[in-house]
Amino acid sequence: MPRVKGNRKDHRKHKVVLKLTKGYRGTRSKLFKRANEAAVRAGEHAFAGRKQRKRDMRRLWIARISGALTSFDIKYSRFVDGLNKADIKIDRKMLSELAISDPKAFEEIVKKVKKA
Repeated sequence: MPRVKGNRKDHRKHKVVLKLTKGYRGTRSKLFKRANEAAVRAGEHAFAGRKQRKRDMRRLWIARISGALTSFDIKYSRFVDGLNKADIKIDRKMLSELAISDPKAFEEIVKKVKKA
């Protein structure tokens, strides 16, 4: 009986991995073993990046709010504490949007926070 070398399943897997690594430099886009290493690593970085993006956005919102608060002579930490005491449930994303697009509404929130 003749020896059968390779199968459809393996060939399909190789094609999928090589398609994923299309555009990578050198052997990382040509050879399966190197391409598979590159694809796995890229997947790890993509996964970590999705977590990192959430952190980065939160830092951006905090920086925007803090910048908007400088004209009201109140620090960010005091502002957040005042929000909790005044029982205002607005997240940082919405607060930063208000600070940019609707300064009057943001000013009203700051006044309520200062009273609390």
